[in-house]
Amino acid sequence: MLEHLTIIKKDIKSISLKVRPNGEIILTTPKQMQEKYIKSILEKRAKWIEEKRAFFASYATTKREYVSGEDFYYRGRRYRIKLTQARKESIKLTSGYLELCVRDKNDFIHKEKMIYEWYHQKALLCFFQLIEQYKKMIDYKGNIHITIRKMKTRWGSCNASKSSISLNIELIKKPKECIEYVILHELTHLIHPNHSKDFYKFLSCYMSDWRERKERLNKPMG
Repeated sequence: MLEHLTIIKKDIKSISLKVRPNGEIILTTPKQMQEKYIKSILEKRAKWIEEKRAFFASYATTKREYVSGEDFYYRGRRYRIKLTQARKESIKLTSGYLELCVRDKNDFIHKEKMIYEWYHQKALLCFFQLIEQYKKMIDYKGNIHITIRKMKTRWGSCNASKSSISLNIELIKKPKECIEYVILHELTHLIHPNHSKDFYKFLSCYMSDWRERKERLNKPMG
């Protein structure tokens, strides 16, 4: 881990610890902070750091061309693109393939948009069904505003004061049990906004294996 660590000492009072998408760890500390305290901070946050790096490794995708043979994932399963040219455009899953029918096989931007919109539609249906399921399970009566979008650093987020939850569209590529974990995690934040003992007690009450699900969530697929 230390080979990816950059320590910046500045004229500040608080400490800032960040993990970048490339795996680099940036620790910003007050100028006078001693090395033993820096080491202690890194040791205490080691698990969090590795989880963040695992997230970025899982989220990372290769450059897409949207041509036949490319791998795509949906709800934990791998599919390969079968690209065909047709006057009527469509996308569907069949026998291990994601069949992509387009008018122009060389229009990269259009193919990318079609697949994104297909993922978004599938995510809407899946996420909303699971949210309703888990709302009933935890007996949450309030209305929730749901947003599905691309997120660079997390699978989901919650604004408890606004009763809103945002979910990463990339989550639809993960197995159902991983999607369920993220959804319950964010719903729990509506009741316990911080990662307190009560938060984890509540989460464990309704999903005893959440740690295993979280570990699988952050593992690269393939």
